[in-house]
Amino acid sequence: MDVELVVTGDGSHTLFVPALKEHYHSIFGAIRESRHIFIDSGLLYFPDHSALTILETGFGTGLNVLLTSMEANNHNIKVNYIAVEPYPLEAAIYLQLNYPYKLGLQESLHLFKAIHAAPFKKTTSITQGFSLTKIKGKLEDIVLSAKSIDLVYFDAFSPEVQPELWTDKIFRKVFAAMKPGGILVTYSAKGSVRRALMNTGFQVEKLPGPPGKREITRAIKQLLHPLGLSNKLES
Repeated sequence: MDVELVVTGDGSHTLFVPALKEHYHSIFGAIRESRHIFIDSGLLYFPDHSALTILETGFGTGLNVLLTSMEANNHNIKVNYIAVEPYPLEAAIYLQLNYPYKLGLQESLHLFKAIHAAPFKKTTSITQGFSLTKIKGKLEDIVLSAKSIDLVYFDAFSPEVQPELWTDKIFRKVFAAMKPGGILVTYSAKGSVRRALMNTGFQVEKLPGPPGKREITRAIKQLLHPLGLSNKLES
């Protein structure tokens, strides 16, 4: 895909895809958005966990992986990170992204390069406590092990651009792969997305969004919750 480099509201980059009329991250602040949704509302929801398996749908720029690896190190959390991406960026594109420089930490540049250099279809040790498995393919086509995932970063393109990924069928697949007590976080708070999550069996809650977005969604696979049971949407 042809992409254009865009500077967002917090000074960090995003990419714009003219063919889809879609950005990879919020134009109000890419790093700020990723931290708010996936780190603060996702990773740090598990403060007492010493080890987590994370599934990300939409590896994209690698920003979520970078922030997660740094935050996991700060909190001594061992992470097994699985990232699904059908259209990996070329080096000529991702090497222009300014995330390591905006984060201002010496190790972030090394981490960012290691994350993108990691081969697909192989588990790579990025740091002593952080392993990354990148899968080139579509979420609907890959096999996920049952009850193996603690945390899901659902960061696909929007429901308007990729409607096939925001369906009951896809969420049932993700639900089955998650451990009881696991959570899914996503930037989308669209009514159809929340209903699809509830139809699958998730307990769904709306959370305040980052700048430029009123709300985001967190969905919880309850410890004892039969698949398909309706949940009351929390306001």
